[in-house]
Amino acid sequence: MAEKQSNSHAKSKVWLVKGENVVYGDGRQALLSAIKDTGSIRQAASRLGMSYRAAWGKIKATEERLGLELVSTKAGGNDSGTNLTEAGIEFMKKYEQFKAESNDAVDEIHRKYFG
Repeated sequence: MAEKQSNSHAKSKVWLVKGENVVYGDGRQALLSAIKDTGSIRQAASRLGMSYRAAWGKIKATEERLGLELVSTKAGGNDSGTNLTEAGIEFMKKYEQFKAESNDAVDEIHRKYFG
């Protein structure tokens, strides 16, 4: 009997860790993306259903673990708010590329074993 081609596919989820601590993953990527869209940590947090404090804590922890400043904030005046730094924008791009290549590798391994 001929082997039937599999209609299955593989899914994977990747994130970066340092020791046991999460450094970066899809949640933090979504947070930075929402900050980029809204120009506000508070609005980004609300959009994602988290508190301002939780969002700020994730940003600060990520910056410390990466050794990068991802966001810049300015208080008061008409131009107050939060923006991504160039390093933040670049890191987001690299993470998306990393995810895409990881997914491609998982797809290749899936094809190897399951057709």
